[in-house]
Amino acid sequence: MLTITNIETFYGNIQALRGVNVKVNSGEIVTLIGSNGAGKSTLLMTISGVNKASAGEIIFDNKNIQNLPAHDIVNLGISQVPEGRRIFSRLTVEDNLRLGASANQKGVHYNKEVKDVYDLFPILKDRLNQRGGTLSGGEQQMLAIGRAMMAKPKMLLLDEPSLGIAPKLVNQIFLAIKNINREKKVTIFLIEQNAKKALELADRGYVLVNGNITLEGTGQELLKNQDIQAAYLEGGGKK
Repeated sequence: MLTITNIETFYGNIQALRGVNVKVNSGEIVTLIGSNGAGKSTLLMTISGVNKASAGEIIFDNKNIQNLPAHDIVNLGISQVPEGRRIFSRLTVEDNLRLGASANQKGVHYNKEVKDVYDLFPILKDRLNQRGGTLSGGEQQMLAIGRAMMAKPKMLLLDEPSLGIAPKLVNQIFLAIKNINREKKVTIFLIEQNAKKALELADRGYVLVNGNITLEGTGQELLKNQDIQAAYLEGGGKK
C-alpha cells in the first residue's frame, strides 16, 4: 500500500532523513521506533505532504504522492493524527469532527461516519457540545483520532498517541487502534514512545536512528532483540 524509497528530507541545511526505505502493506500495523530527534515525525510529515522530500519516492496505492499538496494526499486516503493532537481547542467536539468529515466527500456521510467514531470512543458523544480545549488529554487524543477517522482513511498515520495521557487511558487508546485496524480495515503506521506496547501491537517494525533505518523485523523479533531491549525497552519502554 505504501512504499517509501530512499527518501531524504531537509530542514534548511540540516538533513533529517537519510535514504529512508519503509514499506507498509495493506492491512498491517507497522511501527517506527527511535529516540527523540531521530526523524520519526519528519517521516510522517513527509508522507502526508507537510514536509517535502528532496530526493526519493513515496508510492501510495500505486500513485507517486511525493510532490502532492497535503490536502490531495488526504483525499487519496491518508489521514494523520499529529503529535500533540492539535485539535481546534475553541471549537466543540462536534465541530472538530465535522471538519474531519469535510475531507470525505465534503461531509455528506457525516452521520454514518460519526456513529463509527462513537463506537470507538463513546465518551465523545457525551462531550459533543463541549469545547475541545476543555477535554482531558486522553479525551483530546480520542477526538484527534476520531477527527482523522471521519475522513474515511485507507491509512492512518499516528504520531505518539499515548504522549501526555493518563496511564489508565493508554490501554483504551491502544485497543481503539487495534479495533481501527482489525474491524475498520484501516492500515496503521504508528510512531510511539512506548516501544514495548507498540511492538506488541505491530505486525512489523522499523528502527530509525539519526535519520537512518538501522533495523527492521516483525514486532516479536524486535521485542526479543537485545539491542532494542537495551535502548528502548528498559525502564518502561521509553527513550
